[in-house]
Amino acid sequence: MVQTLNARELSLKQLAERFGIRESENELLFSAPQEELPRITPEEQLHLERIRRNYRALSAAGPLSKDAVKMVVLGPLLDMAGFFEAPFQLQTEAQVEFAFEDEGILYRGKIDVLVLRERFWVLVIEAKNTAFDVLVALPQALFYMHSALESERPLFAWLINGRESIFVQLVREEPGSRYCLSRAYSVLRPAEDLPALLAVLKHLGRIEI
Repeated sequence: MVQTLNARELSLKQLAERFGIRESENELLFSAPQEELPRITPEEQLHLERIRRNYRALSAAGPLSKDAVKMVVLGPLLDMAGFFEAPFQLQTEAQVEFAFEDEGILYRGKIDVLVLRERFWVLVIEAKNTAFDVLVALPQALFYMHSALESERPLFAWLINGRESIFVQLVREEPGSRYCLSRAYSVLRPAEDLPALLAVLKHLGRIEI
């Protein structure tokens, strides 16, 4: 009998042992010079400040739900970065099942938001309740990305719990895959982190794949 294991139950140790997914010592994309990132306009700065104010006002009553995070933070930032326009195609709440079976265990899970560009994954977004550390989503996101990694072209993930965000890059390196993490970005620091976060999103949207 095949045992079914939800992808959200995976740990980084299991990913390393079963699929060879390990953290890279290189910073990859996130070592790019700051001057290469897109400039944030004064109008965008005002919009980012509004996102911060909305988040602070709504989270005062307690942690935001996953759906609230999508509406208040994730959706507006994706819109500002151009991910709701061609050539991007947006699929939400996509159910993903994989053919990974090892020692009688079938691994599968659910992607909260999936952004596609010409049939290639550009961003995989795991929106988590703000009560959880943003890295809770890392093993799940790495598993989804690894399942779609068929060449040397990198894949990217944006892990967000509303308050904090972290970007992930995954590349194929024999005998397994390697990933790296960006620094954490906080919605509570609009003058510093929100513009930098938006610049990374715009940069990812421009990458040729």
